[in-house]
Amino acid sequence: MRRSVPAMLLIALVTGCSSDPDTDPGSGADRKGGDRADAASSPAGDAAKQAEKGGTIGAAGSPCALPVTFALAAKWTAEAVEIDAAADAALAELARQGPVEMACEIDAKPAGNIGYLRVWIADTTESTPREVLEAFVAADKTASDAEYRETKAGSLPAAEVGYITTSEVLEESKKERALAVTTPKGVALIHLGGLDSAEHDAMLPAFELARKTLRAS
Repeated sequence: MRRSVPAMLLIALVTGCSSDPDTDPGSGADRKGGDRADAASSPAGDAAKQAEKGGTIGAAGSPCALPVTFALAAKWTAEAVEIDAAADAALAELARQGPVEMACEIDAKPAGNIGYLRVWIADTTESTPREVLEAFVAADKTASDAEYRETKAGSLPAAEVGYITTSEVLEESKKERALAVTTPKGVALIHLGGLDSAEHDAMLPAFELARKTLRAS
């Protein structure tokens, strides 16, 4: 069954609140933006905390069938995002960013935070993780101060980026983070947003749990 984009997703995308082995991208990173890039890319101390593991997402039979599987933080809930572009072109446009389309939205509210892990996918197997991330960030006109690094997600080669988005409506800036991998079934990009930078930092353990447990499905 096809579902429309949830109302909270639509609000987040329109206002810029979204899309929201080491954890410090400063080492060997491609730096842009000085101190603001540090703010975007260096996880707060909360990232060192271990997120309690809940279920696993991505496999057939889970709420979202994806090219990858990974562990969810406890109490976070997942919902597939499937949009009929012919029926709602505007929502279809909101659910695409650069080369990828949103496939899964994982909500932190049941765990006490305001934000999402969102999984974006593409069928291509020829783009590198870094190329996918660069195109994803470039497609967000509110993004700045991106800092990239090569890393691992589980055992898979991956690229990760931290950056800042600024809402002209709210006149506020906040942190964003994403990682991408290329698998035989296509690209998977995991993005962490949040209501603000404080919420983003509080949810970093869930992002790290996803990265460390990620496997090709």
